[in-house]
Amino acid sequence: MALTPTLPDPGLLAEIATLADCQRAEGYACITARREHGASSVEIPQPQFAILLQGRKQVSTAQQSMTFVPGDLFLITQRCRIDVVNIPDPASGLYLSAIVPLCSEALSAARTLWNEPLPAAGLPLAQLALDAHADTLRQWRAALERGHYTEARLALATLIVAFCRGGHGSLLLAPEPSLGERLRDLIAAQPERDWQSHDFESHLGMSGATLRRRLASEQLSVRELIADARLAYAMQLLYTTRLPLKTVAARVGYRSLGSFNRRFAARYGLDPAEIGNS
Repeated sequence: MALTPTLPDPGLLAEIATLADCQRAEGYACITARREHGASSVEIPQPQFAILLQGRKQVSTAQQSMTFVPGDLFLITQRCRIDVVNIPDPASGLYLSAIVPLCSEALSAARTLWNEPLPAAGLPLAQLALDAHADTLRQWRAALERGHYTEARLALATLIVAFCRGGHGSLLLAPEPSLGERLRDLIAAQPERDWQSHDFESHLGMSGATLRRRLASEQLSVRELIADARLAYAMQLLYTTRLPLKTVAARVGYRSLGSFNRRFAARYGLDPAEIGNS
Protein backbone atom coordinates (compact mmCIF):
# COMPACT_ATOMS: atom_id res chain seq x y z
CA MET A 1 0.00 0.00 0.00
CA ALA A 2 1.53 3.33 -1.07
CA LEU A 3 2.07 6.06 1.50
CA THR A 4 1.23 9.72 1.05
CA PRO A 5 4.56 11.44 0.31
CA THR A 6 6.04 13.39 3.23
CA LEU A 7 9.01 15.73 3.36
CA PRO A 8 12.06 13.62 4.30
CA ASP A 9 14.59 14.53 6.96
CA PRO A 10 17.38 16.11 4.84
CA GLY A 11 19.92 15.39 7.56
CA LEU A 12 19.17 11.67 7.49
CA LEU A 13 19.32 11.57 3.68
CA ALA A 14 22.68 13.37 3.74
CA GLU A 15 24.07 10.92 6.32
CA ILE A 16 23.00 7.89 4.27
CA ALA A 17 24.43 9.48 1.11
CA THR A 18 27.93 9.53 2.66
CA LEU A 19 28.01 5.74 2.23
CA ALA A 20 28.62 6.30 -1.49
CA ASP A 21 32.24 7.19 -0.70
CA CYS A 22 32.72 4.92 2.33
CA GLN A 23 35.08 2.08 1.43
CA ARG A 24 34.00 0.12 4.51
CA ALA A 25 30.44 0.06 3.20
CA GLU A 26 31.26 -2.30 0.30
CA GLY A 27 28.13 -4.23 -0.54
CA TYR A 28 25.90 -1.40 0.69
CA ALA A 29 26.69 0.71 -2.32
CA CYS A 30 25.03 3.76 -3.81
CA ILE A 31 23.92 3.84 -7.42
CA THR A 32 24.29 6.86 -9.65
CA ALA A 33 22.88 7.49 -13.10
CA ARG A 34 23.03 10.62 -15.19
CA ARG A 35 20.14 9.71 -17.41
CA GLU A 36 16.94 7.75 -17.06
CA HIS A 37 17.32 4.02 -17.45
CA GLY A 38 15.29 0.93 -16.78
CA ALA A 39 15.61 -2.83 -16.88
CA SER A 40 13.12 -5.64 -17.30
CA SER A 41 12.75 -8.79 -15.22
CA VAL A 42 15.60 -8.05 -12.81
CA GLU A 43 16.08 -10.90 -10.35
CA ILE A 44 16.32 -9.83 -6.71
CA PRO A 45 17.94 -12.89 -5.10
CA GLN A 46 17.39 -12.02 -1.43
CA PRO A 47 15.38 -9.66 0.81
CA GLN A 48 16.71 -6.13 0.72
CA PHE A 49 15.71 -2.50 0.99
CA ALA A 50 16.64 0.64 -0.92
CA ILE A 51 16.69 4.20 0.35
CA LEU A 52 15.85 6.82 -2.29
CA LEU A 53 18.18 9.82 -2.01
CA GLN A 54 17.78 11.66 -5.31
CA GLY A 55 15.43 11.16 -8.25
CA ARG A 56 12.57 8.68 -8.55
CA LYS A 57 12.25 4.92 -8.91
CA GLN A 58 9.36 3.17 -10.63
CA VAL A 59 8.94 -0.53 -9.89
CA SER A 60 6.41 -3.07 -11.08
CA THR A 61 5.64 -6.78 -10.94
CA ALA A 62 2.62 -8.65 -12.25
CA GLN A 63 0.80 -7.81 -8.99
CA GLN A 64 2.23 -4.43 -7.89
CA SER A 65 3.21 -1.04 -9.34
CA MET A 66 4.90 1.61 -7.18
CA THR A 67 6.76 4.93 -7.42
CA PHE A 68 9.40 5.91 -4.85
CA VAL A 69 10.82 9.35 -4.07
CA PRO A 70 13.43 10.66 -1.58
CA GLY A 71 12.28 9.85 1.93
CA ASP A 72 10.84 6.49 0.89
CA LEU A 73 12.23 3.16 1.96
CA PHE A 74 11.64 0.47 -0.67
CA LEU A 75 11.42 -2.95 0.98
CA ILE A 76 11.62 -6.27 -0.88
CA THR A 77 10.68 -9.10 1.47
CA GLN A 78 11.37 -12.14 -0.70
CA ARG A 79 13.17 -13.33 -3.80
CA CYS A 80 11.39 -11.95 -6.87
CA ARG A 81 11.74 -10.36 -10.29
CA ILE A 82 10.93 -6.72 -10.93
CA ASP A 83 10.78 -4.24 -13.78
CA VAL A 84 12.46 -1.00 -12.71
CA VAL A 85 13.05 2.51 -14.06
CA ASN A 86 15.46 4.87 -12.28
CA ILE A 87 14.81 8.54 -13.08
CA PRO A 88 17.39 11.24 -12.20
CA ASP A 89 16.31 14.37 -10.37
CA PRO A 90 15.75 17.11 -12.99
CA ALA A 91 17.53 19.76 -10.89
CA SER A 92 20.74 17.87 -10.12
CA GLY A 93 20.67 15.43 -13.03
CA LEU A 94 21.45 12.57 -10.62
CA TYR A 95 19.75 9.43 -9.42
CA LEU A 96 21.07 8.19 -6.10
CA SER A 97 19.95 5.37 -3.85
CA ALA A 98 21.48 3.13 -1.21
CA ILE A 99 20.76 -0.57 -1.59
CA VAL A 100 20.98 -2.66 1.58
CA PRO A 101 20.92 -6.47 1.30
CA LEU A 102 19.35 -8.13 4.33
CA CYS A 103 22.14 -10.63 4.89
CA SER A 104 21.48 -14.20 6.02
CA GLU A 105 23.08 -13.50 9.43
CA ALA A 106 20.66 -10.64 10.18
CA LEU A 107 17.65 -12.59 8.92
CA SER A 108 18.66 -15.63 10.97
CA ALA A 109 19.10 -13.47 14.09
CA ALA A 110 15.64 -11.93 13.68
CA ARG A 111 14.07 -15.37 13.14
CA THR A 112 15.78 -16.70 16.27
CA LEU A 113 14.73 -13.74 18.40
CA TRP A 114 11.08 -13.79 17.29
CA ASN A 115 9.10 -16.00 19.70
CA GLU A 116 5.56 -14.79 19.05
CA PRO A 117 2.91 -15.84 16.55
CA LEU A 118 4.00 -15.00 13.01
CA PRO A 119 2.65 -11.69 11.71
CA ALA A 120 0.93 -11.33 8.35
CA ALA A 121 3.24 -12.22 5.45
CA GLY A 122 2.55 -9.01 3.53
CA LEU A 123 3.24 -8.32 -0.14
CA PRO A 124 6.68 -8.86 -1.72
CA LEU A 125 7.19 -5.10 -2.26
CA ALA A 126 6.46 -2.38 0.27
CA GLN A 127 6.77 1.40 0.50
CA LEU A 128 7.73 2.63 3.98
CA ALA A 129 8.55 6.00 5.53
CA LEU A 130 12.30 6.35 6.00
CA ASP A 131 11.97 8.63 9.03
CA ALA A 132 10.09 5.92 10.96
CA HIS A 133 13.36 3.96 11.14
CA ALA A 134 15.75 6.91 11.45
CA ASP A 135 17.40 5.96 14.76
CA THR A 136 18.21 2.39 13.72
CA LEU A 137 19.42 3.49 10.29
CA ARG A 138 21.78 5.98 11.91
CA GLN A 139 23.14 3.22 14.16
CA TRP A 140 23.62 0.97 11.11
CA ARG A 141 25.36 3.69 9.12
CA ALA A 142 27.67 4.64 12.00
CA ALA A 143 28.63 0.99 12.51
CA LEU A 144 29.51 0.62 8.83
CA GLU A 145 31.55 3.80 8.83
CA ARG A 146 33.64 2.45 11.74
CA GLY A 147 33.92 -1.01 10.20
CA HIS A 148 31.97 -2.53 13.11
CA TYR A 149 30.14 -5.16 11.08
CA THR A 150 28.73 -7.07 14.05
CA GLU A 151 26.92 -3.93 15.21
CA ALA A 152 25.82 -3.25 11.61
CA ARG A 153 24.21 -6.72 11.42
CA LEU A 154 22.53 -6.19 14.80
CA ALA A 155 21.03 -2.95 13.49
CA LEU A 156 19.76 -4.80 10.41
CA ALA A 157 18.20 -7.48 12.63
CA THR A 158 16.45 -4.71 14.59
CA LEU A 159 15.12 -3.26 11.34
CA ILE A 160 13.86 -6.67 10.23
CA VAL A 161 11.93 -7.09 13.49
CA ALA A 162 10.44 -3.61 13.01
CA PHE A 163 9.44 -4.44 9.43
CA CYS A 164 7.77 -7.63 10.66
CA ARG A 165 5.90 -5.64 13.31
CA GLY A 166 4.59 -3.57 10.44
CA GLY A 167 3.06 -6.60 8.72
CA HIS A 168 5.92 -7.92 6.58
CA GLY A 169 6.24 -11.31 8.25
CA SER A 170 7.51 -13.16 5.19
CA LEU A 171 10.98 -11.93 6.26
CA LEU A 172 10.73 -14.40 9.15
CA LEU A 173 10.17 -17.34 6.82
CA ALA A 174 13.11 -19.17 5.30
CA PRO A 175 11.61 -20.28 1.97
CA GLU A 176 12.69 -23.54 0.37
CA PRO A 177 14.47 -22.51 -2.84
CA SER A 178 13.54 -24.13 -6.12
CA LEU A 179 16.11 -26.18 -8.01
CA GLY A 180 16.71 -23.28 -10.40
CA GLU A 181 17.26 -20.87 -7.50
CA ARG A 182 19.70 -23.26 -5.83
CA LEU A 183 21.72 -23.53 -9.03
CA ARG A 184 21.61 -19.75 -9.62
CA ASP A 185 23.09 -19.21 -6.16
CA LEU A 186 25.77 -21.82 -6.88
CA ILE A 187 26.72 -20.12 -10.16
CA ALA A 188 26.67 -16.66 -8.53
CA ALA A 189 29.30 -17.84 -6.02
CA GLN A 190 31.70 -18.58 -8.93
CA PRO A 191 30.26 -16.81 -12.00
CA GLU A 192 33.57 -16.87 -13.90
CA ARG A 193 33.75 -20.69 -13.77
CA ASP A 194 33.18 -22.70 -16.94
CA TRP A 195 30.07 -24.43 -15.61
CA GLN A 196 28.96 -27.67 -17.23
CA SER A 197 25.96 -29.88 -16.60
CA HIS A 198 28.10 -32.54 -14.89
CA ASP A 199 29.15 -29.97 -12.25
CA PHE A 200 25.52 -29.62 -11.17
CA GLU A 201 24.87 -33.36 -11.42
CA SER A 202 27.80 -34.03 -9.09
CA HIS A 203 26.77 -31.28 -6.65
CA LEU A 204 23.15 -32.45 -6.48
CA GLY A 205 23.82 -36.18 -6.71
CA MET A 206 21.42 -36.70 -9.61
CA SER A 207 21.67 -37.93 -13.16
CA GLY A 208 21.78 -35.61 -16.15
CA ALA A 209 18.37 -36.83 -17.30
CA THR A 210 16.81 -36.12 -13.90
CA LEU A 211 18.42 -32.67 -13.77
CA ARG A 212 17.11 -31.75 -17.23
CA ARG A 213 13.64 -33.08 -16.43
CA ARG A 214 13.39 -31.15 -13.16
CA LEU A 215 14.66 -27.95 -14.75
CA ALA A 216 12.22 -28.39 -17.62
CA SER A 217 9.39 -28.50 -15.07
CA GLU A 218 10.52 -24.98 -14.05
CA GLN A 219 10.75 -23.99 -17.75
CA LEU A 220 14.54 -23.76 -17.52
CA SER A 221 17.55 -25.32 -19.20
CA VAL A 222 21.14 -25.62 -17.96
CA ARG A 223 22.43 -23.24 -20.63
CA GLU A 224 19.77 -20.60 -19.97
CA LEU A 225 20.28 -20.91 -16.24
CA ILE A 226 24.04 -20.30 -16.46
CA ALA A 227 23.60 -17.26 -18.71
CA ASP A 228 20.80 -15.83 -16.55
CA ALA A 229 22.74 -16.26 -13.29
CA ARG A 230 25.88 -14.67 -14.73
CA LEU A 231 24.00 -11.66 -16.09
CA ALA A 232 22.08 -11.23 -12.83
CA TYR A 233 25.39 -11.14 -10.96
CA ALA A 234 26.75 -8.66 -13.49
CA MET A 235 23.72 -6.43 -12.82
CA GLN A 236 24.52 -6.61 -9.10
CA LEU A 237 28.16 -5.64 -9.70
CA LEU A 238 27.21 -2.75 -11.97
CA TYR A 239 24.86 -1.38 -9.34
CA THR A 240 27.01 -1.90 -6.25
CA THR A 241 30.59 -1.24 -7.45
CA ARG A 242 32.46 1.18 -9.66
CA LEU A 243 34.28 -1.54 -11.59
CA PRO A 244 34.95 -0.90 -15.31
CA LEU A 245 32.63 -2.74 -17.69
CA LYS A 246 35.49 -4.91 -18.97
CA THR A 247 36.25 -6.07 -15.41
CA VAL A 248 32.58 -6.85 -14.72
CA ALA A 249 32.37 -8.86 -17.94
CA ALA A 250 35.48 -10.87 -16.98
CA ARG A 251 34.22 -11.52 -13.46
CA VAL A 252 31.06 -13.13 -14.78
CA GLY A 253 32.79 -15.32 -17.32
CA TYR A 254 32.78 -13.24 -20.52
CA ARG A 255 36.09 -12.90 -22.34
CA SER A 256 34.66 -10.45 -24.86
CA LEU A 257 33.19 -7.13 -23.71
CA GLY A 258 31.19 -6.89 -26.93
CA SER A 259 29.59 -10.30 -26.31
CA PHE A 260 28.80 -9.32 -22.72
CA ASN A 261 27.20 -6.03 -23.81
CA ARG A 262 25.02 -7.80 -26.40
CA ARG A 263 23.88 -10.53 -23.98
CA PHE A 264 23.18 -8.02 -21.21
CA ALA A 265 21.17 -5.74 -23.51
CA ALA A 266 19.20 -8.70 -24.88
CA ARG A 267 18.42 -9.93 -21.36
CA TYR A 268 17.44 -6.63 -19.70
CA GLY A 269 16.68 -4.26 -22.56
CA LEU A 270 19.43 -2.01 -21.17
CA ASP A 271 22.97 -1.13 -22.26
CA PRO A 272 25.17 -1.85 -19.21
CA ALA A 273 26.98 1.46 -19.74
CA GLU A 274 23.73 3.31 -19.01
CA ILE A 275 23.87 2.33 -15.35
CA GLY A 276 26.64 4.88 -15.01
CA ASN A 277 28.57 3.62 -11.98
CA SER A 278 31.91 2.77 -13.59
